[in-house]
Amino acid sequence: MKTLIRVAVIAVTAIIVSACSEQEAKVEVPQPVALSEEAVGHYCNMTILEHTGPKAQIFLANNPHPVWFSQVRDGVAFLRSPEEHYETVAVYVNDMGKASEWDFPGDDTWIDAQQAWFVIGSRKTGGMGTPEVIPFGEQQTASAFAAENGGAVVRLTEIPDAYVLGPVGLDLETTNPVTGAIQ
Repeated sequence: MKTLIRVAVIAVTAIIVSACSEQEAKVEVPQPVALSEEAVGHYCNMTILEHTGPKAQIFLANNPHPVWFSQVRDGVAFLRSPEEHYETVAVYVNDMGKASEWDFPGDDTWIDAQQAWFVIGSRKTGGMGTPEVIPFGEQQTASAFAAENGGAVVRLTEIPDAYVLGPVGLDLETTNPVTGAIQ
């Protein structure tokens, strides 16, 4: 009898583990969504179309609609914020190397933020008039932008928390752009 119970417990456990694995495997990564009048900034509660410069859209688990950000800096802050406890499925940003103009990058410029190169600490500001995290699809394009506009080229994981979570106006002349430490 004990052997039969043990076999039943193992079988039930295997079914549960298998079902969980299948459920995790079915999570599809959504494609970026075109901007519309309904796109409202998560932090500013303003229509995204009213803001210039690069934007971010973040998809969360079990939500088919993106969370919009009028600046990429705000999107990165959302990802790093200890108050935001969401499972992120996809993060898209505008590739400013493909944008035909700074003010309105266009809906054909969305790229995966994990693949992007970012310029931080440049003279260019974002849609809210504050320092921006400017995304590019290619390192060479990001480096050329930084050479012309100032700043440092980094990957998403290298953006200092202090740059996106700290006070606006973090000076990269006196702050290490990789660690966020005051020099």
